[in-house]
Amino acid sequence: MAEKLVFDDGVKEFEVNGRELLRFNPTDLNVYHRFFEVAEELPALEREYMAATRETPGPVGEDGFAGAGEALRVMRAFDAKIKERLSYVFGAENDFDRIVGGVNLMAVGKNGERIVTNVITALQPILEEGVAQHRKEAADRAVAEAKARRVQRGEHT
Repeated sequence: MAEKLVFDDGVKEFEVNGRELLRFNPTDLNVYHRFFEVAEELPALEREYMAATRETPGPVGEDGFAGAGEALRVMRAFDAKIKERLSYVFGAENDFDRIVGGVNLMAVGKNGERIVTNVITALQPILEEGVAQHRKEAADRAVAEAKARRVQRGEHT
């Protein structure tokens, strides 16, 4: 039996829309950088998505669904791509299909925004607060270390 190693990794849990948990450390600068990397990709993905859905054949025939198959394939592909990018940001253990209850991230919310936009908008302040906390703690440590060095040298403030 393997021995256990347990330490505080700063991971917090966020319940998403009363359903699943998203787990990550909001003070992790790697998460912060990946988040904004993906956020910067979204406008280009949106343009690519809009172009791809415009190019799919429209509904034809009596049932009106002949062109729907290709459009749905495009929508699923973009949904999967964005969910994969979000898992890249927050870790593979965060299955975004499960976290958002299977909703297609290219769908539109009640507010008229795409679900992916709503996800990014909800997460951004959490990450910005986490980075601010990280910076404050780093500054506090630097001040404490500087004071300790002065005391060690016999200087007083």
